[in-house]
Amino acid sequence: MYKEYRSKARQIISKMTLKEKIGQLNQITITPYSNDMDKLKQLIKNGDIGSLILASSATAGNDPQGHVNIDVYNELQKIAVEKSRLGIPMIFGRDVIHGHRTVYPLPLASAAAFNDKLLEKCYRNIAVEALADGIRWTFSPMLDLCRDPRWGRIVEGPGEDPYVGASMARACIRGFQGDNISDPDSIVACAKHYIGYGAAEGGKDYFHSEIGDATLYNYFVPAFRAAVNEGIATVMSSFNDISGTPVTGSRKYLTDILREQLGFEGFVVSDWGAVAQLQHMGLAQSKKECAQIALNAGVDLDMCDYCYIDNLESLVEEGKVSVDTIDLAVERILCVKLAMGLFEHPYGDKKEYNKLEHLNDARELAGESMVLLKNNGVLPLNKNSKIALAGPFMKERRSLLGTWTLDGLEEETTSFYEAIVEALTYGEVFCQEMSGLFDNSVYIASKADVIVLALGESHLTTGERNSVSDISLSKSQIELINKMHTLGKKVVGVFFCGRPLALEEVEGKLDAILYAWHCGSETAHAACDILFGDTVPSGKTTVTFPRKPTHIPLYYNTTSSGQPVNGYYGENPEMNYTDSLATPLYPFGYGLSYTTFEYSDLTIDKQSLSLNALKQGEKIIVSINVSNTGNFDAKETVQLYIKDKFASLLRPLRELKAYKKVFINRNDTVKVDFELSYDDLGFYNEKGEYTVESGEFEIYVGENCLTKNKTNVNLL
Repeated sequence: MYKEYRSKARQIISKMTLKEKIGQLNQITITPYSNDMDKLKQLIKNGDIGSLILASSATAGNDPQGHVNIDVYNELQKIAVEKSRLGIPMIFGRDVIHGHRTVYPLPLASAAAFNDKLLEKCYRNIAVEALADGIRWTFSPMLDLCRDPRWGRIVEGPGEDPYVGASMARACIRGFQGDNISDPDSIVACAKHYIGYGAAEGGKDYFHSEIGDATLYNYFVPAFRAAVNEGIATVMSSFNDISGTPVTGSRKYLTDILREQLGFEGFVVSDWGAVAQLQHMGLAQSKKECAQIALNAGVDLDMCDYCYIDNLESLVEEGKVSVDTIDLAVERILCVKLAMGLFEHPYGDKKEYNKLEHLNDARELAGESMVLLKNNGVLPLNKNSKIALAGPFMKERRSLLGTWTLDGLEEETTSFYEAIVEALTYGEVFCQEMSGLFDNSVYIASKADVIVLALGESHLTTGERNSVSDISLSKSQIELINKMHTLGKKVVGVFFCGRPLALEEVEGKLDAILYAWHCGSETAHAACDILFGDTVPSGKTTVTFPRKPTHIPLYYNTTSSGQPVNGYYGENPEMNYTDSLATPLYPFGYGLSYTTFEYSDLTIDKQSLSLNALKQGEKIIVSINVSNTGNFDAKETVQLYIKDKFASLLRPLRELKAYKKVFINRNDTVKVDFELSYDDLGFYNEKGEYTVESGEFEIYVGENCLTKNKTNVNLL
């Protein structure tokens, strides 16, 4: 990928002093120099800085951040290009995670759209907006597989499934980087957090993870493998350790697997302060030793802890780090800068873009991301309805944007109350200004046709360093639901959340549940589009919703027990716990529509196939008819799962291998075809070696992971 740039990079390196080389491996934040810009300019002139991160803190996702300023960045870049000895430009990075000025759904929410083309389009919009502010590098997409919704950062990733993670990786990277990272509307993406960060024990951020190698390769690696194959330019190492080995200090993970097995050619950046944290973890005795371990492991760029800039010169003198190792890290960074065209076009341009078009795309993605979990016929609402509106999120703005929103503006975000008023034709909205327990409920509800409750969780309970011990709805909101339920009116719950909540306690008291997530700038409008039938819901869950918070972890692609207690799939679920059923409240891939779909005529073009033929490229074609039998034209996400019944390594009870989102007119039927290849039917062993074994495979195609539609194929 970077072969054509290596010669040029090496020419530059041949002219560099050791100090200048180390400077390229150093990323800092502007914030400490805000009141002493002359000092920062001198560091840049001296060649001590290779990159600037445009954030003031490690937890920028929920901390107030300063506004971006392209003029300042261009001024600093001019010093690097025109006043430093070699004129090497800096790369400016910022946490443009799921939007810039226009904010799109949180990644966990947008994954629920199962619409890769729309996701790619929206991430291209994000790149365009970031470029207009001089940002050429984003620390996204986050590809951490997670099975524990207590972890605050589950909201930033694709959920519990490796196939969805790989699909999201490809779509986001295509959106950010386009066909070439030198294109004028492309920015450099960063796959993070490599690797296993989402498996933190207890859902506690930064904590230990215990992952066997086979589990690592089959569950956690696929999204990063897809990112590498898609041409990701940068990868961020994760904070966590895996089975006692900190990833930021691990040559096994950063070099042996990432580079040699996956073929990654770009550069690795540490997470904020992660190199220095090797000392606190007990792997190193000093920051100097931290630098030695991390660089030798494969971390090329040190983010914000000065371990490299302060210690690498003396480590070279002591023979603990070789000049060749430093040169290789510098070469990787320079190759990315050269591939970006940064040497030819180092300055940002204040380009105009169509903000209205971006908002329309955000509204469309939000509408496809929201999941209708329940509907007892109350939705869609009539626009002439009289609505009693209550709940803490009816006039909330900031939380609708979600965590890791640095540049989206609260004041530009429509509230749910405003969106409902806007959507109504002749209807009325009755609400009470306070967001407490709706003390005037009986009086107001008596005037309404339906009660709509705006419920959820704050953005401040999600994201980095924001894990929770209990994913239940707050007690005050449960009390509100109970009170509304007793009034004899239809009650609709609209949940504005980042993570899945355990809703068994309230599910039976709501006539409809729309899971609206934190879907960004157009959350409120998109939710109302669904409530009033302008959009037919089509979102599907990419993470399991447990009945109770005590059922965590609960995920669909687990392996079979030796006893008949696979409760997720209804096999004696009462035997998992003596006090509750272990089935999910809402399984993976679940989501309702305003219409109904019928699946029929599942066929397979061959009942058996030799392994050799499969390996030589022959495909298995699986087909199913999907009929829209309801009253709305609508989209349906048709999902294909497999089960390798007998293998040398335990395989999941079901694992997603393909999906297609199709539009079907009412009273119409479409035939949906899938191809299964050699790459779809195998697994990785503990050495990372891919294998496909002979035997019987069950193939399921349907509406979610619990579908009953099944066929079989034998590999001979």
